Amino acid sequence: MRWEEESYHRKDDQGNLVTLEEYEREQRAGVSGMSRVMTRGDLKLYAICGVGFFLDSYDLFIINLVTPIWTYEYWGGLQKKKNPTYPLLLRGAVNAAANIGNIIGQLSFGFLGDGFGRKFVYGKEMIIMIIGVILVISLPNHLKGPTRNKFWYLFGMRLLMGIGIGGDYPMSAAIVAERSSLRNRGRMLGWIFSNQGWGTLAGSIVTLILLGIFSKSLKAGHYNQLDAVWRLQIGLALVPAFATLYFRLTMPESKKFMQSGELSTFKPPSLSSLDSEESYSKETKMEAKELGGLSGDGMTGRHASIVEAHVAQPTSSDKMRGAIAYFSEWRHMKTLIGTASTWFLVDVAFYGVNLNQSVLLTAIGFSKGKTEYDTLLKNAYGNLIIAAAGYVPGYFLTIYFIEILGRRWIQIQGFLVTGLMFAIIAGDYAHLGTAGKFVCFTIAQLFFNFGPNATTFIVPGEIFPSRVRGFAHGVSAATGKVGAILSGVLFNYLSGPTKIGIANTLWIFFACSILGAIMTFIFVPESKGVDADVIDFQECQEAIRLKSGR
Repeated sequence: MRWEEESYHRKDDQGNLVTLEEYEREQRAGVSGMSRVMTRGDLKLYAICGVGFFLDSYDLFIINLVTPIWTYEYWGGLQKKKNPTYPLLLRGAVNAAANIGNIIGQLSFGFLGDGFGRKFVYGKEMIIMIIGVILVISLPNHLKGPTRNKFWYLFGMRLLMGIGIGGDYPMSAAIVAERSSLRNRGRMLGWIFSNQGWGTLAGSIVTLILLGIFSKSLKAGHYNQLDAVWRLQIGLALVPAFATLYFRLTMPESKKFMQSGELSTFKPPSLSSLDSEESYSKETKMEAKELGGLSGDGMTGRHASIVEAHVAQPTSSDKMRGAIAYFSEWRHMKTLIGTASTWFLVDVAFYGVNLNQSVLLTAIGFSKGKTEYDTLLKNAYGNLIIAAAGYVPGYFLTIYFIEILGRRWIQIQGFLVTGLMFAIIAGDYAHLGTAGKFVCFTIAQLFFNFGPNATTFIVPGEIFPSRVRGFAHGVSAATGKVGAILSGVLFNYLSGPTKIGIANTLWIFFACSILGAIMTFIFVPESKGVDADVIDFQECQEAIRLKSGR
């Protein structure tokens, strides 16, 4: 290693910049280079933020396993009807309710997080989620009127729960990115997001355990016990939620966010607040030379930032104007269009499959059973196998390769492989056997997560500076959820035998995957090794230099 001239960075043999603070910390821990493992602080961050994504996934996708139970309990299964009549559009609306809430939560918490700070809002989203879960499992079976009234109640409460889940996306992404080193940032974001896989896997395991506990009653035909099964399925998410809540509410503000936010009031065209252009120019050059940029948990601490020296603490309105000014430049807006559009396209396919995986397993013949209990059991096994063989491993492939291959390459190849799997199933749907379709769905899940489902979360957490990161991540995630809602509602409608059918619906997913690869190639830059706060700071410096004529 060698010292970079006039900076507080080291550069390793691979050309990665490492702050002096990071280097000294690694030396104390006895690790260096790419062999760096999680520090104690990383593990604490992983636990606090990771549990949130575990719960997000569990609460979002448990609906896939609860829907068949609701069909049996409320829509004719208990009356021994051969074809329970859970209306398709109502089912789609209830399935999509949490994603509708996600949009509200992602936009509002992303905006509030940038305007008022991470500390001000973090933990509040967990409280909203907890209240929503409690109200869902408190569904009053004595509710008067037709059965659909109960499901509109569920729709409203799942929407509330979704607001809390949505708020977790921009806040956890921003907090993890701002507290991670440049070399380890993508891997840490990957670790945090991988908890989605564990949440989905846990949902299948919990369902199998509960069906086993109630197996004697269910096999005997006492399907009223299903009421206890689904309430426990959803309600068990409250245990880790309460365990994490205190630590979220007491997490301190990150230095990097506070220092980046100051740039929102740092307006180069106006020099009236300075003693003189001459003194300003000298100080700016001196401090910029000594500063060397931002990294890790904020600017290097050897010298006060030029922003702290010359500008008052920004207000929320200042930050809003700063965000508008930032995205008024086409290069920044182009990146936002790229992160938002690719998230939209992947979510159309990803949620179309995952919110309706039980429907797909039944359609391909995997979940057929002699009794309702057998069908529920096979459905849970199918979801478990897909999660264990495809869903979870995909995240770990991303974690391992993300700092080697980069985000952009992983996203493009993930889109292309998932598109290929949908094309295989759709192109030979009438002749491809149950095993073949099952394998293709499993491979698609693998490359969703070793691909765009993970990277569309990671990239907007890295490519935008801290002062607009919450808003940009929230907009990108909310745009993705629009795709998830469209898919969740329309899948049940379009895939019916009287409409275009499942095969043609999968062709839509194929088209979204191919378009996603194209949009990534055109609009999404590589964020590996990029410190957006350094770039933002340097752009501000350059604007001041040009204005002052120095």
